[in-house]
Amino acid sequence: MSGSNVNLPPGFRFYPTEEELVVHFLQRKASLLPCHPDVIPDLDLYPYDPWELDGKALSEGKQWYFYSRRTQNRVTENGHWKAIDIEEPVLTSANIRVGMKKYLEFYVGEAPEGMKTSWIMEEYRLLSSDCSSSNSSSSRRRSSKTRGHPKIDHSKWVICKVYERNCGDEDDGAELSCLDEVFLSIDDLEEISLPN
Repeated sequence: MSGSNVNLPPGFRFYPTEEELVVHFLQRKASLLPCHPDVIPDLDLYPYDPWELDGKALSEGKQWYFYSRRTQNRVTENGHWKAIDIEEPVLTSANIRVGMKKYLEFYVGEAPEGMKTSWIMEEYRLLSSDCSSSNSSSSRRRSSKTRGHPKIDHSKWVICKVYERNCGDEDDGAELSCLDEVFLSIDDLEEISLPN
């Protein structure tokens, strides 16, 4: 699914609140319920560097959204995602905690080292009790359909939102792109010849 080819009417934008991401999208995905509109794709994040998400994830402006499986392996071809020690609760408008949000930063290079970039990922997950809180009749229907088959743990789904922090600001036009900053911060600057 191409991120720009979603089936939304002209003029509609995808700007969900954190509550909507967790309750409307992630909770329904984890409970195997249909989600309308079904616009967020499933994506195994880790083969892709963040600048490769365009066309693979749902894009809205300079933000990319996708479902992924929770995993500790956050290594891509050119770098890795490193968790920032910040986790925040996701609250409903009634101040009820429905999920958690974790922040990760992208580093170019091998883990645990590497050079920090300005790419950020917000990873939204359900609370462990959220998946079991569906009503009992739908739970009975699901269990009768899956009787005799191994139970799949759908609580491992997350929604990821990826964006580039503080890049693309056009203050004076002389600002370097984030990738330029990464390549110019290499230790051997004297070996790089810059055009006159």
